[in-house]
Amino acid sequence: MTDTITISVDAMGGDNAPRAVIHGAHLALQDHANARFIFHGREEQIAPLLNEFPALKPVSVIRHCETVIAMDEKPSQALRKGRGTSSMWMAVQSVKDGEADVAVSGGNTGALMAMSTFCLRPMDGIARPGIAAIWPTLRSDIIVLDMGATIGADAQQLVDYAILGSALARCLFGHEAPTVGLLNVGTEEVKGLESIKEAGRILADASGAGFVYHGFVEGDDIGKGTVDVVVTEGFVGNIALKTAEGTARQVGKYLSNALKANLMSRIGALFAMSALKTLQKRMDPRTVNGGVFMGLNGIVIKSHGGTDEIGFKSALNLSYEMAHSQLMDKIGDTMKRFPVKPVAPNPESETEAKPA
Repeated sequence: MTDTITISVDAMGGDNAPRAVIHGAHLALQDHANARFIFHGREEQIAPLLNEFPALKPVSVIRHCETVIAMDEKPSQALRKGRGTSSMWMAVQSVKDGEADVAVSGGNTGALMAMSTFCLRPMDGIARPGIAAIWPTLRSDIIVLDMGATIGADAQQLVDYAILGSALARCLFGHEAPTVGLLNVGTEEVKGLESIKEAGRILADASGAGFVYHGFVEGDDIGKGTVDVVVTEGFVGNIALKTAEGTARQVGKYLSNALKANLMSRIGALFAMSALKTLQKRMDPRTVNGGVFMGLNGIVIKSHGGTDEIGFKSALNLSYEMAHSQLMDKIGDTMKRFPVKPVAPNPESETEAKPA
Protein backbone atom coordinates (compact mmCIF):
# COMPACT_ATOMS: atom_id res chain seq x y z
CA MET A 1 0.00 0.00 0.00
CA THR A 2 1.47 3.36 -1.04
CA ASP A 3 1.20 6.54 0.96
CA THR A 4 -1.05 8.07 -1.70
CA ILE A 5 -4.68 6.99 -2.11
CA THR A 6 -6.04 7.61 -5.61
CA ILE A 7 -9.81 7.97 -5.90
CA SER A 8 -11.48 7.58 -9.30
CA VAL A 9 -14.62 9.74 -9.45
CA ASP A 10 -17.62 9.78 -11.78
CA ALA A 11 -17.83 13.57 -11.81
CA MET A 12 -21.12 13.57 -13.71
CA GLY A 13 -23.00 11.18 -11.40
CA GLY A 14 -25.74 12.66 -9.21
CA ASP A 15 -28.42 15.32 -9.29
CA ASN A 16 -26.00 18.08 -8.28
CA ALA A 17 -23.01 16.99 -10.37
CA PRO A 18 -20.44 18.07 -11.16
CA ARG A 19 -20.36 21.01 -8.70
CA ALA A 20 -21.25 18.99 -5.59
CA VAL A 21 -18.71 16.34 -6.62
CA ILE A 22 -15.81 18.75 -7.06
CA HIS A 23 -16.68 20.76 -3.95
CA GLY A 24 -16.99 17.52 -1.97
CA ALA A 25 -13.53 16.46 -3.14
CA HIS A 26 -12.14 19.79 -1.99
CA LEU A 27 -13.59 19.17 1.48
CA ALA A 28 -12.33 15.56 1.55
CA LEU A 29 -8.83 16.72 0.65
CA GLN A 30 -8.81 18.81 3.82
CA ASP A 31 -9.26 15.59 5.80
CA HIS A 32 -6.84 13.48 3.72
CA ALA A 33 -3.94 15.47 2.34
CA ASN A 34 -2.47 12.41 0.60
CA ALA A 35 -5.60 11.79 -1.50
CA ARG A 36 -5.43 12.14 -5.28
CA PHE A 37 -8.38 12.32 -7.68
CA ILE A 38 -9.16 11.26 -11.22
CA PHE A 39 -12.34 13.00 -12.40
CA HIS A 40 -14.17 11.38 -15.30
CA GLY A 41 -16.66 13.51 -17.21
CA ARG A 42 -17.09 16.52 -19.43
CA GLU A 43 -13.90 18.54 -19.20
CA GLU A 44 -15.58 21.82 -20.14
CA GLN A 45 -17.73 21.53 -16.99
CA ILE A 46 -15.12 20.10 -14.61
CA ALA A 47 -12.13 22.35 -15.40
CA PRO A 48 -13.76 25.67 -14.39
CA LEU A 49 -14.83 24.14 -11.08
CA LEU A 50 -11.31 22.94 -10.32
CA ASN A 51 -10.12 26.50 -10.88
CA GLU A 52 -12.32 27.54 -7.96
CA PHE A 53 -10.39 25.23 -5.60
CA PRO A 54 -6.66 25.93 -5.97
CA ALA A 55 -5.62 23.24 -3.46
CA LEU A 56 -7.59 20.53 -5.28
CA LYS A 57 -6.42 21.26 -8.83
CA PRO A 58 -2.75 20.12 -8.46
CA VAL A 59 -3.81 16.71 -7.11
CA SER A 60 -6.47 16.11 -9.74
CA VAL A 61 -6.59 14.73 -13.28
CA ILE A 62 -9.49 15.15 -15.70
CA ARG A 63 -10.38 12.30 -18.07
CA HIS A 64 -12.83 13.61 -20.63
CA CYS A 65 -15.94 11.47 -21.22
CA GLU A 66 -18.78 12.84 -23.27
CA THR A 67 -21.27 10.10 -22.40
CA VAL A 68 -23.21 10.53 -19.16
CA ILE A 69 -25.60 7.93 -17.71
CA ALA A 70 -28.98 9.41 -16.74
CA MET A 71 -30.46 8.70 -13.32
CA ASP A 72 -33.54 7.03 -14.81
CA GLU A 73 -31.85 4.77 -17.38
CA LYS A 74 -32.31 1.03 -17.07
CA PRO A 75 -29.11 -0.94 -16.38
CA SER A 76 -29.33 -2.73 -19.75
CA GLN A 77 -29.71 0.60 -21.56
CA ALA A 78 -26.84 2.10 -19.59
CA LEU A 79 -24.56 -0.78 -20.52
CA ARG A 80 -25.38 -0.49 -24.21
CA LYS A 81 -24.93 3.27 -24.16
CA GLY A 82 -21.99 3.72 -21.82
CA ARG A 83 -19.86 0.58 -21.72
CA GLY A 84 -16.30 1.71 -22.29
CA THR A 85 -17.24 5.34 -22.95
CA SER A 86 -19.26 6.85 -20.08
CA SER A 87 -17.93 8.71 -17.05
CA MET A 88 -19.43 5.99 -14.84
CA TRP A 89 -17.78 3.10 -16.66
CA MET A 90 -14.40 4.80 -16.92
CA ALA A 91 -14.41 5.61 -13.20
CA VAL A 92 -14.68 1.89 -12.48
CA GLN A 93 -12.27 0.96 -15.27
CA SER A 94 -9.55 3.00 -13.55
CA VAL A 95 -9.78 0.63 -10.57
CA LYS A 96 -9.57 -2.42 -12.81
CA ASP A 97 -6.53 -0.96 -14.59
CA GLY A 98 -4.78 -0.37 -11.27
CA GLU A 99 -4.43 3.40 -11.62
CA ALA A 100 -6.95 4.07 -8.81
CA ASP A 101 -7.54 2.40 -5.46
CA VAL A 102 -11.30 2.96 -5.35
CA ALA A 103 -14.13 4.35 -7.50
CA VAL A 104 -17.00 6.63 -6.41
CA SER A 105 -20.20 7.60 -8.21
CA GLY A 106 -23.45 9.28 -7.26
CA GLY A 107 -25.13 8.08 -10.43
CA ASN A 108 -27.83 5.55 -11.24
CA THR A 109 -27.50 2.69 -8.71
CA GLY A 110 -28.64 -0.10 -11.03
CA ALA A 111 -26.39 1.07 -13.83
CA LEU A 112 -23.41 1.42 -11.50
CA MET A 113 -23.91 -2.08 -10.11
CA ALA A 114 -24.25 -3.55 -13.61
CA MET A 115 -21.16 -1.75 -14.90
CA SER A 116 -19.12 -2.56 -11.79
CA THR A 117 -20.06 -6.22 -12.02
CA PHE A 118 -19.18 -6.46 -15.72
CA CYS A 119 -15.97 -4.48 -15.38
CA LEU A 120 -14.54 -5.83 -12.11
CA ARG A 121 -16.31 -9.24 -12.01
CA PRO A 122 -17.37 -10.99 -8.78
CA MET A 123 -14.67 -12.40 -6.53
CA ASP A 124 -14.05 -16.14 -6.68
CA GLY A 125 -16.52 -17.85 -4.37
CA ILE A 126 -19.00 -14.94 -4.30
CA ALA A 127 -22.19 -15.65 -6.23
CA ARG A 128 -23.56 -12.10 -6.35
CA PRO A 129 -22.30 -8.75 -5.04
CA GLY A 130 -24.15 -6.82 -2.35
CA ILE A 131 -24.42 -3.23 -1.17
CA ALA A 132 -23.37 -2.51 2.40
CA ALA A 133 -24.38 0.59 4.34
CA ILE A 134 -23.03 2.15 7.52
CA TRP A 135 -25.92 2.47 9.97
CA PRO A 136 -25.80 4.71 13.07
CA THR A 137 -27.25 3.05 16.17
CA LEU A 138 -27.65 3.68 19.90
CA ARG A 139 -24.42 1.77 20.55
CA SER A 140 -22.19 2.67 17.60
CA ASP A 141 -22.15 2.51 13.81
CA ILE A 142 -22.81 -0.93 12.34
CA ILE A 143 -22.86 -2.56 8.89
CA VAL A 144 -26.10 -3.63 7.19
CA LEU A 145 -26.22 -5.54 3.89
CA ASP A 146 -27.63 -6.16 1.33
CA MET A 147 -29.28 -2.78 0.65
CA GLY A 148 -30.81 -3.68 -2.68
CA ALA A 149 -28.26 -5.20 -5.05
CA THR A 150 -30.03 -8.57 -5.10
CA ILE A 151 -33.76 -9.08 -4.63
CA GLY A 152 -34.12 -12.41 -2.89
CA ALA A 153 -31.16 -14.46 -1.68
CA ASP A 154 -30.52 -18.11 -0.97
CA ALA A 155 -28.63 -19.42 2.05
CA GLN A 156 -25.23 -19.30 0.37
CA GLN A 157 -25.69 -15.69 -0.70
CA LEU A 158 -26.61 -14.73 2.88
CA VAL A 159 -23.45 -16.48 4.06
CA ASP A 160 -21.47 -14.54 1.45
CA TYR A 161 -22.90 -11.29 2.83
CA ALA A 162 -21.86 -12.30 6.34
CA ILE A 163 -18.28 -12.86 5.13
CA LEU A 164 -18.21 -9.57 3.25
CA GLY A 165 -19.89 -7.57 6.01
CA SER A 166 -17.58 -8.88 8.73
CA ALA A 167 -14.54 -7.95 6.61
CA LEU A 168 -15.94 -4.44 6.19
CA ALA A 169 -16.52 -4.15 9.94
CA ARG A 170 -12.93 -5.18 10.56
CA CYS A 171 -11.80 -2.39 8.23
CA LEU A 172 -14.03 0.38 9.56
CA PHE A 173 -14.30 -0.43 13.25
CA GLY A 174 -11.12 -2.38 13.96
CA HIS A 175 -13.02 -5.38 15.35
CA GLU A 176 -10.97 -8.54 14.97
CA ALA A 177 -14.08 -10.72 15.35
CA PRO A 178 -17.23 -8.64 14.67
CA THR A 179 -20.60 -10.06 15.68
CA VAL A 180 -22.97 -11.05 12.87
CA GLY A 181 -26.75 -11.43 13.00
CA LEU A 182 -29.30 -12.60 10.42
CA LEU A 183 -32.35 -10.33 10.16
CA ASN A 184 -35.47 -12.42 10.72
CA VAL A 185 -39.10 -12.22 11.89
CA GLY A 186 -38.07 -13.53 15.32
CA THR A 187 -35.05 -14.75 17.23
CA GLU A 188 -36.31 -18.31 17.63
CA GLU A 189 -34.54 -20.90 15.46
CA VAL A 190 -37.83 -22.30 14.14
CA LYS A 191 -38.95 -18.96 12.65
CA GLY A 192 -38.26 -17.53 9.21
CA LEU A 193 -37.75 -18.70 5.65
CA GLU A 194 -35.83 -21.90 5.09
CA SER A 195 -33.00 -20.00 3.36
CA ILE A 196 -32.49 -17.89 6.49
CA LYS A 197 -32.56 -20.91 8.80
CA GLU A 198 -30.08 -22.76 6.58
CA ALA A 199 -27.76 -19.74 6.50
CA GLY A 200 -27.98 -19.60 10.29
CA ARG A 201 -26.87 -23.22 10.59
CA ILE A 202 -23.89 -22.63 8.28
CA LEU A 203 -22.82 -19.47 10.12
CA ALA A 204 -23.20 -21.13 13.52
CA ASP A 205 -20.80 -23.90 12.42
CA ALA A 206 -18.37 -21.30 11.02
CA SER A 207 -18.46 -18.88 13.97
CA GLY A 208 -14.92 -17.84 14.83
CA ALA A 209 -13.74 -17.68 11.21
CA GLY A 210 -13.16 -13.93 11.34
CA PHE A 211 -16.53 -13.23 12.99
CA VAL A 212 -18.80 -14.35 15.83
CA TYR A 213 -22.29 -15.49 14.84
CA HIS A 214 -24.87 -13.96 17.20
CA GLY A 215 -27.98 -15.63 15.76
CA PHE A 216 -31.22 -14.15 14.45
CA VAL A 217 -31.97 -10.47 15.08
CA GLU A 218 -35.19 -8.50 14.61
CA GLY A 219 -35.86 -5.10 13.08
CA ASP A 220 -35.50 -3.19 16.35
CA ASP A 221 -32.06 -4.74 16.91
CA ILE A 222 -30.72 -2.64 14.04
CA GLY A 223 -31.32 0.62 15.88
CA LYS A 224 -30.10 -0.86 19.16
CA GLY A 225 -26.82 -1.92 17.58
CA THR A 226 -27.18 -5.46 18.92
CA VAL A 227 -24.58 -6.78 16.47
CA ASP A 228 -21.80 -5.28 14.37
CA VAL A 229 -23.14 -6.71 11.08
CA VAL A 230 -26.78 -7.28 10.13
CA VAL A 231 -27.29 -9.56 7.13
CA THR A 232 -30.44 -9.62 5.01
CA GLU A 233 -31.47 -9.85 1.38
CA GLY A 234 -31.84 -6.76 -0.78
CA PHE A 235 -35.62 -6.41 -0.83
CA VAL A 236 -35.91 -6.28 2.95
CA GLY A 237 -32.69 -4.31 3.37
CA ASN A 238 -33.73 -1.55 0.99
CA ILE A 239 -37.14 -1.18 2.63
CA ALA A 240 -35.49 -1.02 6.07
CA LEU A 241 -33.09 1.67 4.87
CA LYS A 242 -35.77 3.84 3.26
CA THR A 243 -38.03 3.42 6.31
CA ALA A 244 -35.25 4.51 8.65
CA GLU A 245 -34.43 7.54 6.50
CA GLY A 246 -38.09 8.54 6.36
CA THR A 247 -38.54 8.06 10.09
CA ALA A 248 -35.51 10.24 10.80
CA ARG A 249 -36.97 13.04 8.67
CA GLN A 250 -40.37 12.59 10.31
CA VAL A 251 -38.98 12.80 13.84
CA GLY A 252 -36.87 15.81 12.86
CA LYS A 253 -39.94 17.58 11.49
CA TYR A 254 -41.97 16.77 14.61
CA LEU A 255 -39.20 18.16 16.80
CA SER A 256 -38.80 21.30 14.70
CA ASN A 257 -42.54 22.01 14.79
CA ALA A 258 -42.70 21.42 18.54
CA LEU A 259 -39.84 23.83 19.22
CA LYS A 260 -41.57 26.54 17.20
CA ALA A 261 -45.05 25.94 18.65
CA ASN A 262 -45.08 28.87 21.09
CA LEU A 263 -42.89 31.41 22.87
CA MET A 264 -41.96 29.08 25.74
CA SER A 265 -40.93 26.37 23.28
CA ARG A 266 -38.68 28.80 21.40
CA ILE A 267 -37.09 29.98 24.66
CA GLY A 268 -36.49 26.37 25.67
CA ALA A 269 -34.91 25.71 22.29
CA LEU A 270 -32.39 28.49 22.91
CA PHE A 271 -31.27 26.86 26.16
CA ALA A 272 -31.04 23.46 24.47
CA MET A 273 -29.29 24.73 21.33
CA SER A 274 -26.05 22.82 21.89
CA ALA A 275 -27.85 19.51 22.42
CA LEU A 276 -30.12 20.18 19.45
CA LYS A 277 -27.16 20.79 17.15
CA THR A 278 -25.59 17.52 18.30
CA LEU A 279 -28.86 15.70 17.60
CA GLN A 280 -29.17 17.35 14.19
CA LYS A 281 -25.67 16.28 13.23
CA ARG A 282 -26.30 12.73 14.46
CA MET A 283 -29.49 12.46 12.40
CA ASP A 284 -28.03 14.04 9.26
CA PRO A 285 -27.92 11.29 6.58
CA ARG A 286 -25.16 13.17 4.73
CA THR A 287 -22.65 12.21 7.44
CA VAL A 288 -23.03 8.48 6.71
CA ASN A 289 -23.45 8.76 2.94
CA GLY A 290 -22.06 5.98 0.82
CA GLY A 291 -22.93 2.36 0.06
CA VAL A 292 -20.06 -0.07 -0.48
CA PHE A 293 -20.36 -2.53 -3.37
CA MET A 294 -19.11 -5.75 -1.81
CA GLY A 295 -17.94 -8.95 -3.48
CA LEU A 296 -16.23 -7.50 -6.56
CA ASN A 297 -12.55 -7.51 -7.53
CA GLY A 298 -12.23 -3.86 -6.58
CA ILE A 299 -13.85 -1.26 -4.37
CA VAL A 300 -16.77 0.85 -5.60
CA ILE A 301 -18.69 3.36 -3.46
CA LYS A 302 -22.19 4.54 -4.35
CA SER A 303 -23.02 8.03 -3.11
CA HIS A 304 -26.63 9.14 -2.70
CA GLY A 305 -27.57 10.78 -5.98
CA GLY A 306 -29.34 13.76 -4.41
CA THR A 307 -26.69 14.69 -1.88
CA ASP A 308 -24.74 17.95 -1.71
CA GLU A 309 -21.02 18.59 -1.23
CA ILE A 310 -21.18 17.55 2.46
CA GLY A 311 -22.67 14.19 1.55
CA PHE A 312 -20.23 13.64 -1.30
CA LYS A 313 -17.36 14.47 1.03
CA SER A 314 -18.61 11.68 3.31
CA ALA A 315 -18.69 9.21 0.42
CA LEU A 316 -15.15 10.18 -0.60
CA ASN A 317 -13.92 9.89 2.98
CA LEU A 318 -15.47 6.43 3.15
CA SER A 319 -13.76 5.44 -0.08
CA TYR A 320 -10.44 6.65 1.32
CA GLU A 321 -10.90 4.56 4.48
CA MET A 322 -11.80 1.46 2.44
CA ALA A 323 -8.63 1.72 0.38
CA HIS A 324 -6.41 2.74 3.28
CA SER A 325 -7.67 -0.14 5.45
CA GLN A 326 -7.02 -2.65 2.65
CA LEU A 327 -10.58 -3.93 2.45
CA MET A 328 -9.85 -6.40 -0.35
CA ASP A 329 -7.12 -8.09 1.69
CA LYS A 330 -9.43 -8.43 4.69
CA ILE A 331 -12.18 -9.99 2.58
CA GLY A 332 -9.69 -12.50 1.21
CA ASP A 333 -8.43 -13.27 4.71
CA THR A 334 -11.97 -13.89 6.01
CA MET A 335 -12.78 -16.19 3.09
CA LYS A 336 -9.61 -18.20 3.72
CA ARG A 337 -10.61 -18.70 7.36
CA PHE A 338 -14.11 -19.84 6.45
CA PRO A 339 -14.41 -23.64 6.96
CA VAL A 340 -17.15 -24.14 4.34
CA LYS A 341 -16.06 -24.00 0.69
CA PRO A 342 -18.04 -21.12 -0.91
CA VAL A 343 -19.96 -21.83 -4.09
CA ALA A 344 -18.57 -20.66 -7.41
CA PRO A 345 -20.13 -17.60 -9.07
CA ASN A 346 -23.48 -18.27 -10.67
CA PRO A 347 -23.15 -18.01 -14.47
CA GLU A 348 -26.88 -17.27 -14.77
CA SER A 349 -26.45 -14.06 -12.73
CA GLU A 350 -23.97 -12.81 -15.31
CA THR A 351 -26.22 -13.77 -18.19
CA GLU A 352 -29.16 -11.93 -16.64
CA ALA A 353 -27.10 -8.77 -16.31
CA LYS A 354 -25.87 -8.66 -19.90
CA PRO A 355 -27.27 -5.92 -22.09
CA ALA A 356 -29.85 -6.95 -24.62
